[in-house]
Amino acid sequence: MNKIKCFLLTITLFSLSACTSPPEGITAVKNFDLQKYQGKWYEIARLNHSFEEGMEQVTANYTINDDGTVKVINKGYITKEQQWKNAQGLAKFVGDSDIGHFKVSFFGPFYGAYVIFELEQADYQYAFITSYNKDYLWFLSRTPQVGDELKEHFLKTVKDLGFATEQIIWVKQK
Repeated sequence: MNKIKCFLLTITLFSLSACTSPPEGITAVKNFDLQKYQGKWYEIARLNHSFEEGMEQVTANYTINDDGTVKVINKGYITKEQQWKNAQGLAKFVGDSDIGHFKVSFFGPFYGAYVIFELEQADYQYAFITSYNKDYLWFLSRTPQVGDELKEHFLKTVKDLGFATEQIIWVKQK
C-alpha cells in the first residue's frame, strides 16, 4: 500500500510542477518590469473555464508585496446570480524577475502558470497571457475597451500560436 501512495504522490508532485511551465511554443516576455505591470487590468477576452463561467466586467489587480511576491485580486460580475465575485491569489516569479513568467495560487499550495507572452512594452497598455497549456488564454488591457486593430492583432497572434480562436469570449465591460 505504501508503494502505491508514494507512486501517487510522485505523480501528483510531477503534475504540479508541470502546471507552472509554459505550453510548447510559448515564450514569456523578457525585459519585464513588475513595477510597471502592477495595478488594474481589464479582461478583454478569454477562453472559457469554470472559474470565470458567466462572468463579465472582469478585472485583475496586481500589487507588489514587501517580499517581492504579488497579491492578485480578480473580480467579476456573475450575470446569472447578479452578484460580484472576488478571488485573491498570490503570484511568484518562476525564474528571473525580468521574465514575465509567474506561478499563481488561488488554492493553497497548488500553483498554475501565468505566462505573459506578449506585452505592449512602452506603457504596458495590453498583455496576452496563457497558463501551462493552450486551454487558458487572456487578453488584458489597462482600459475597458480596445480598438478593432488590437483585437485583430490578438486574434492573429493567438491563432498562429495554436489557440482555439473560435472559442474566445469577448468580455463585456462597462
